[in-house]
Formats: sequence, C-alpha cells, structure tokens
Amino acid sequence: MVEIALPLHARQVARRSVSLPSIRSANRWTTELLLIVAAYFASELSRGFADSSAATAIGHAHDVVGIEKHVGLFHEAGLQSFAHSVPGLSALLGYSYVSLHMVVTVGVLAWAYRYHRKAFPLLRNALIVASTIAVFVYWIFPTAPPRLAHVGIADTVSSATSVNLSSNALASFYNPFAAVPSMHIGFAVLAAATVGMLARRRLVKVIAAAYPVFVLFVIVATGNHFLFDAAAGAAVAVVAMALVRAPRPSR
Repeated sequence: MVEIALPLHARQVARRSVSLPSIRSANRWTTELLLIVAAYFASELSRGFADSSAATAIGHAHDVVGIEKHVGLFHEAGLQSFAHSVPGLSALLGYSYVSLHMVVTVGVLAWAYRYHRKAFPLLRNALIVASTIAVFVYWIFPTAPPRLAHVGIADTVSSATSVNLSSNALASFYNPFAAVPSMHIGFAVLAAATVGMLARRRLVKVIAAAYPVFVLFVIVATGNHFLFDAAAGAAVAVVAMALVRAPRPSR
C-alpha cells in the first residue's frame, strides 16, 4: 500500500505545482489589464474635466493653423481631399481612427507581457506617464480639432462610418477640445518603438515603423488632428519614455 500511495501523492503534488504558477500568471495578467484599462478611462475622464469654452479652443486651433502656415506645413485639407477621392478610403480611415488606438496598443502590451516580460513595465509606465502629461496640456492649452475649428476641414468619421463623434453619448466620455497633443500618435510611437526594439523578424520591424505613419494619415485625413498635434504627441511619447527609463538615484 505504501508503494502505491507515494506515487499517487507525488502526482497530486505535481499537479498542484503546475496549476499554481498558471493561476498566479493569470492573476498578474488580469491585474495588469485592469490597471491599464483604469488608467485609460481615467485619462479620458480627466480630459472631460479639462474642458473649456469653444471660443478659446477654436482660437488655439487658429493659432496652430497660423504656425503651420508660417512654416509651410498646413496640408491637412489636401490630405483629406485625397482621401475623399479614393472610393472607400474615408470609411477605412474612419474605422481605423476609432479602433486602432486601443486595439493595437493593447495588442502590443499583451505581446510584450507574454514574450518580453522585462520590457512590459517600461511600455506600461510610458503609456501612463504620456497620458498624464497629455491631460495637463489639455488643461492649459485646450485646442479644437480641425473638424471643429471652422477651417474648411470636415468630420469624415461621422459622415463615412456608423460612429458619430458629436453624439451626446461620446461627448460625455471625452473632451472634444483635447487635440494637442495627439495621443493617437503618442501611443503609436510608443507601441512601434517597443515592437521595433524587441521583434526579431525584419518584416515585423518594418510594419512597426510604418504604423505611426499610417496613424498620422488617419488622424489628419479624418479631420481629427493637425500635423502640429501629431508632432506634439510624438514629443510627449519621447519625453515619457525618457522619464521612465531615467536612472533612479540609489539610497
């Protein structure tokens, strides 16, 4: 009886030793996911608290247009006209605008957590820091997007897709005058940089490098951001990554 009982006990212990790490891993992943989702919605709600008058936000948007014209970069209307000229492109860009920001970011976070666990906290913290910086800028420099700035640029997301950016349901969750910086670009830069540094296949690196460029076309052609906004978003991403990578003083 002893010779039979010991192996059975050993198998039970082995089964418990295999299941416990997987449970811990699942709990860690759930915690991380909840933290990221909570940080994202906190950022979106904070943008709402940073709301300001339409006149001030539109005035800042015209200031942005003035800067772009001064340096010869006011090409938003031309990019939107090109998108309109290609059948089906406006709808593709519209759905990309409302989906890629979260889908790709969460996908890259999951990939980093699964295959590059040591790099995951860096990306997670950079996204949180970047969002915090952005909310502060939204508060001190509220800016209307091109589609609301009365500069001859339309809202193609609402017209070409089933998503109405001006609906009361969406307006209760975000501040429409939070265009500078563009965190679509900020998150895209952080996600692309992470994949570019960690991926082994050249094709994956090329796709990662092209992703922020595609996002830039999406946000400009849909009338949601100026090129200035995109540059500000990229700058916020760089600053956030630098802050989370900065060496901490030892005690």
